[in-house]
Amino acid sequence: MTDRNIRVEPIDRLAVEDQEVEIVERKGLGHPDSICDGIAESVSQALAQTYLDRVGKVLHYNTDETQLVAGNAAPAFGGGEVIEPIYLLIVGRATQEYETDDGVTHHIPTGRVALEAARDYIDAHFPELEFGTDVVVDVKLGEGSGDLQEVFGEDGATVPMANDTSFGVGHAPLTETETIVYEAERRLNGEYHETNPELGQDVKIMGKREGDEIDITVAAAMVDAYVGGIEEYTEAVEGVREFVSKVAYEHTDREVNVHVNTADDLEEGSIYLTTTGTSAEQGDDGSVGRGNRANGLITPNRSMSMEATSGKNPVNHIGKIYNLLSTRIAEAVVDEVDGIRDLRIRLLSQIGRPIDQPHVADAHVITEDGVAISDVRPEVEAIVDRELADVTDVTRSVIEGELTTF
Repeated sequence: MTDRNIRVEPIDRLAVEDQEVEIVERKGLGHPDSICDGIAESVSQALAQTYLDRVGKVLHYNTDETQLVAGNAAPAFGGGEVIEPIYLLIVGRATQEYETDDGVTHHIPTGRVALEAARDYIDAHFPELEFGTDVVVDVKLGEGSGDLQEVFGEDGATVPMANDTSFGVGHAPLTETETIVYEAERRLNGEYHETNPELGQDVKIMGKREGDEIDITVAAAMVDAYVGGIEEYTEAVEGVREFVSKVAYEHTDREVNVHVNTADDLEEGSIYLTTTGTSAEQGDDGSVGRGNRANGLITPNRSMSMEATSGKNPVNHIGKIYNLLSTRIAEAVVDEVDGIRDLRIRLLSQIGRPIDQPHVADAHVITEDGVAISDVRPEVEAIVDRELADVTDVTRSVIEGELTTF
């Protein structure tokens, strides 16, 4: 063991599974906030890779201020049209000029890199959105602070210094309700959409467990081009309900009730029909960091960091690294240590301190009956220490797209 400041103690609450009421939310791939998260992170990965390719290291940047201004559309059975395009503004800071040790000055086209990354992300994930007409993207990347660039780019340091005094939080294992909410959205936007193109990417899921009864409420945008009339719309809604029910019962024996598009008024013709598959076409704006946390969920029963994870640089930005790392640590501990029912990991940085040496790393544990904290403390401390020592692997994983940030 090293002299890292690692603490292990009992948690200050009931295990989430034992609480009478649990609330869990996931904003799906096509939710305006998630669109901003996805594009910001895509731009981040593209900039990092460009820096590596051109100068051999990641230079200072942050693209975590992406904003979406909703457009306007006129959906209609069989296919409507976009009236006013969605507007996306990529805002941030990025190093545009760098002199290498051989005296060569490299000019990095950060604006073009960002624009190409945004286009590629939209083309890959939103088949009903046409880049440049249905969605217009603008890029405003200024140069970073000189002081921050110096701290960021210190040569010779094997472990970067923290850019801020901040913290990250991670949890494991997921509860049944959390797992259902997460898996249902991912699979609706995965295997289900592949054979059901009428389902758009904007799928928001809210889970509520009261005792042993779970209610899942789904808001699912339907794409008008694949829906010929109200009967086909109701069939599409029922298809989503049946699929989510199937996913839910793969993860629980509790009673599950699934509700889809509960705001619909069929008699008035008020239904969740879209032209592009996202509510961003109908007045719903978006912003990075306003949706899912780093583990892909919004979990009011658990403590959370308010930091936006997507778009931040993956080298020394604690708002990104410690949220991803704390989640990785929590999952590793639960996988490797027997007897843990509920676990919270918190990592606190101190600006200018090596990121593998947090100001404190604390693990809050609920053990199974018959297992004492002292029984698991040595193993938990060893795993936290091991993962902190390997913190720079988070950077690699993020740049290569192995870790999701929302």
